[in-house]
Amino acid sequence: MSEESVPLKPLSRAGIHKLETALIIATLLREDVLQKIRESTERLTRIDSLAVAAGAFARARAGMTAEQIAEDLGRSEAIIRHLAGRTEAAKLVEETFRHFANEGVKIEVPALFKGPEEAESSLKRISELESKLKDSEERLKVLEEKLARARELAKELVEELSSVP
Repeated sequence: MSEESVPLKPLSRAGIHKLETALIIATLLREDVLQKIRESTERLTRIDSLAVAAGAFARARAGMTAEQIAEDLGRSEAIIRHLAGRTEAAKLVEETFRHFANEGVKIEVPALFKGPEEAESSLKRISELESKLKDSEERLKVLEEKLARARELAKELVEELSSVP
């Protein structure tokens, strides 16, 4: 979405949906939010709260009442009123909106790697770990064979000792 196509004060249903979508995506892709989602045991609840908060915020910016927002989002009016800046999700969405207002609507996708050097370093590390794993598996196999021989020898000794009068 380009900066000009996302209205910060939507006047139409399409404008509401554009702002809502931009708020959801930009908030979800914030590094602090991604970290909280990764660490959370209630990921779906956290994501749902962000989506409802973004939807409510976009509709409020369009001038809809809490009752209209609740009906539009299929939530209770009490939940919508509760979201009015009091929840963590609402605060995160509001911060994202302020960022949009100050710097324009720019949604940054976090990079998986900081650059080609980090990707190369990660691949090298993976290769090293695969090699160590292979070596460990080979040593384990040798030790298991030695253990099997030791057990067999112990069994033979026990049988021999038990047959001695």
